[in-house]
This record gives sequence, C-alpha cells and structure tokens, in this order.
Amino acid sequence: MKKVFGLAAAIALLCLGSIAQANITVDTVPVGDPGNAGELSGGGAGGYGPDRICGSVAYNYNIGKYEVTAGQYADFLNKVAVTDTYGLYNTSMWSSSYGCKIQQSGSPGTYTYSVASDWANRPVNYVSYWDSCRFANWLHNGQPTGIQTAATTERGVYTLDDYNGDDGRTIQRNANWKWAVTSEDEWYKAAYYKGGGTTAGYWDYPTSSDTAPGQDMTDASGNNANYYTAPYAYPIDSGKYTTVAGEFQNSDSPYGTFDQGGNVWEWNEAIVYQDTNHICRGLRGGSFYDDDDFLQASGRGSCTLPTGEGGDVGFRVSEVVPEPSSFVVLACGLGMLLGLKRRRV
Repeated sequence: MKKVFGLAAAIALLCLGSIAQANITVDTVPVGDPGNAGELSGGGAGGYGPDRICGSVAYNYNIGKYEVTAGQYADFLNKVAVTDTYGLYNTSMWSSSYGCKIQQSGSPGTYTYSVASDWANRPVNYVSYWDSCRFANWLHNGQPTGIQTAATTERGVYTLDDYNGDDGRTIQRNANWKWAVTSEDEWYKAAYYKGGGTTAGYWDYPTSSDTAPGQDMTDASGNNANYYTAPYAYPIDSGKYTTVAGEFQNSDSPYGTFDQGGNVWEWNEAIVYQDTNHICRGLRGGSFYDDDDFLQASGRGSCTLPTGEGGDVGFRVSEVVPEPSSFVVLACGLGMLLGLKRRRV
C-alpha cells in the first residue's frame, strides 16, 4: 500500500507541475468561429498597401485579452536582457513623458529593470516589431532565464538568429508556434468580428459598436476608449497618456478583448508595403495620440519599419489553443483513481 500511495503522490506532483504557472501570466480569450468570412478593409494611412480582405481565420486560437503590459515586459527584460544585446530596452521607456516607466539600472552584464507601480498594468511602448517577436519567442520557449540566445529569444516561433534590420521579409511565423505576435487576420477578427457563426459580420469599432466610442473612464455603460479628439485635452488619466489594461468597462470586443481601439498602436505580422531594401510591418488600432478614424476597421497604420519604436506603439500576442499531453491526462486520471482506491481501503 505504501508503494501505491508513493506512486499516487508522485503522479500528483507531476500533475501539479504540468499546470504550474510560469513567471508571468498572459490573460487570453478564446476566438472561435473558425472559417469565418473576411471583409474588405483599408490599405492604410498615407495610401500604403492595397485594400485587402481581413479577418478570416480558419482555426480556433486564443488572443491576449489586453496589450502586453509594462510589468510583463519588465519581467521579460529581467530574464534575458542582463546585457541587452539586441536593444530590447529603449531609454525613452523611462525618460520620455510618453514612456511606460520601465527603468534600467546597472551596467552591461548586470542590467536589472523595474517599472513604476502606476504603469505596471499599462501597455508597454517604445518596442519594435523585432522586440515583440523576441518576447513571443520567449513565451514560446517557456519563459527561460538567461542571456539572449537561440534557446531564449532568437528561435521558436520566429527564427531571428540575431536579425534586427529593416527588411526581414523572409522572417515569418514558424509552423510549430505556441505564442506569436498577432497576425493581422487574428487581430482584426478578435477586434471587429461579431461572433456567433461564420457569417456574423463585423462591427466598425472594436468596442462592439458601429458608433464612435466616448472617452469617459467613469462611464460603466460601455463604448469608451483612449484616443484623441481635437480640441479635446489629453491625457485623460491624470498625466498618464495610456490607460490601465481593461480600464473601460463594458467596452470590450465581442470576444472579450480590451483596448484594441486606442491606447497604443499594436504590431501585427502583416507586410503592408515593401520595396527593394525595406518593408513595413502592420499596425492596427490607433492610439491615445490619434483620432477615431484609426480605431475603425477600415483604419490601418501608415508605413512603419519593423525597427521603429514610438511612445504610441505596443503589441498583443496570440496563443495556439493548447492541447493537454495525453500522458499527463492519463497520469492525472490514474492518480485520481489511486487516491479514490486508497480512501476506500
């Protein structure tokens, strides 16, 4: 009986280990209705890129309920950027009035990072597209600790291998992805698709509305966002240009995401323009600095190089729908049966 109990205890530990949370938790919401129809969307500000069909996704996936926050990104920096080989940190995060207040301390090899408490749950900004990809690789690889290597930030969902340039058109999502920077279709569907079937149609705004959002943080009735309306005075939150994740009550998309309109522009994987030496990666959603035109489904960001970093730019991630390991499921089931058997003895 002692051997049976010991086996049950070992299996219980295995089960606990398999569901243990990593260092950070990215809240996600499920996006279903696979095979939905897309809709014709705009080419972007400044005329970059052709109009295209957006929002059709053939598979179920999870998407970040909120933009990646400064607190989450600071944790990432502390895990992998003690030397900050690839410039994951931008000093404007701390020094700029628009910055997300992540501060770097120490010297190369001993860098540490902290974030002001009032900004920890606001979106990270001053991140490039490649910073976003390295964060996604880190999630994909299980949030490891160590300097930036293939095992931490350079390989996984994206094969970067030290790349940090303005082209990178061959760098696309790998087939075995677990986490990724959102594709434009994933982002667009989560923001605007009405859900409830494959022919449900699209809202104009990512607040489940065809009417432009308000800008009232105290309004619990819904349809509010953080954006600019001339001659409207901003910021709307006591000197902080961005708002806390999920600040606007009842202003979520049909799938339950927040702030896909306003707050900060969000990188996506799309190549919206390219020439011989440069490409522009996708941005969607507008920001605190933009009017409501850019919050609309027809509003695509202007041509932005993937190395670009700004106080009005952040990102959101997608997750493949996880499937539990058959071995772990079997083991957990066996553990429960053994536990029941022992209680009956």
